Amino acid sequence: MASVNLIKRMALFYVLMCLVGCRERSKTIKTSDNDAKHLILKNKPVEIITPQGMVWVSGKTFIQGGKDGDDMAMAKEMPAHPVMVDGFFMDITEVTNEQFKAFVDATGYVTVAERPIDWDTMKLELPEDTAKPHDSVLQPGSLIFNKQAQSVVNMHDYGQWWTWKVGANWKHPEGVDSSIEGKDKYPVVHIAHEDALAYCHWANRKLPTEAQWESAAQGMRTNAIFTWGNDVSKLNAHANTWQGKFPTKNNPKDGFEYVAPVKSFPANSIGIYDMLGNVWEWTADLYNADYYKYAQGNKTLVNPKGAEKAFSTSNPYQQERVIKGGSFLCHDTYCASFRISAKMGMSPDSSSDHLGFRTVATVDMLD
Repeated sequence: MASVNLIKRMALFYVLMCLVGCRERSKTIKTSDNDAKHLILKNKPVEIITPQGMVWVSGKTFIQGGKDGDDMAMAKEMPAHPVMVDGFFMDITEVTNEQFKAFVDATGYVTVAERPIDWDTMKLELPEDTAKPHDSVLQPGSLIFNKQAQSVVNMHDYGQWWTWKVGANWKHPEGVDSSIEGKDKYPVVHIAHEDALAYCHWANRKLPTEAQWESAAQGMRTNAIFTWGNDVSKLNAHANTWQGKFPTKNNPKDGFEYVAPVKSFPANSIGIYDMLGNVWEWTADLYNADYYKYAQGNKTLVNPKGAEKAFSTSNPYQQERVIKGGSFLCHDTYCASFRISAKMGMSPDSSSDHLGFRTVATVDMLD
């Protein structure tokens, strides 16, 4: 079944397959200021009005990366290190279908998942021996979770629970026969990095850096594993994740089998919802699995902007971006990404039914 293998192969490159790749490791970092004497912007300037749907995230120093006592922390999250981030505004929810529709209606924007596929462009980001799929496969679409998965032979073969669905996009999250009617308050999904940036340009917003994202997720805390503290037993009450046996049986103890409307779970200590679980969220940073190993240099990083070069063993062909927060598919036996420090790399042109975004605004953007 050559066509099936090709579909799975495409899926591998779109959903972060754990294949062994090779690339020169980058030790280069990028920060706006590495001087620990930086005068931090902590409080919201009185003359600045908080934009609708956003909340002020106070400037602070916190611990970024895997925390002491977190047995689920991965090598890419280590070592933990102090980071200082100026205050900023962040959306209290993930961008919703309703908000994204307003953007599309105003601009006529067409998302990556809706555009015709150019094989000549795509093949430049794949191994040289990748054969061209049949034209029936090279149609606009996106990845969706295979809800019919009955058994899994190898947990490293992600093609067993992911399907390339022709016609899947933000308006049709499960394919052409589905819609977002009645789902205005659900997070928009099937969003590529380019789509998120286009929305930001229209809305006068930015994608958060990874450090900004973690600062907001910490809320009033500075060294917590989860947005609510360190108690993993509270997971089901605070985040939309997978319960049961992944990926074949989901016992929705948290009230939702798959994606949930925004604000379905309690906000963190500063009023931000769903930063863990529900859908993954794009950030501005390039993904480099070794970044934390070289980033600190015995100094507190100030407003870090991540690595200058991307590095991912699972996808050496593309410049991946960091995604944060995990999704409704996260389980402790699979990715355990329902933690503040957890992160993955994602190809910027990729989209799926568990990937969305939220935005930030800095004071200089609102002056």
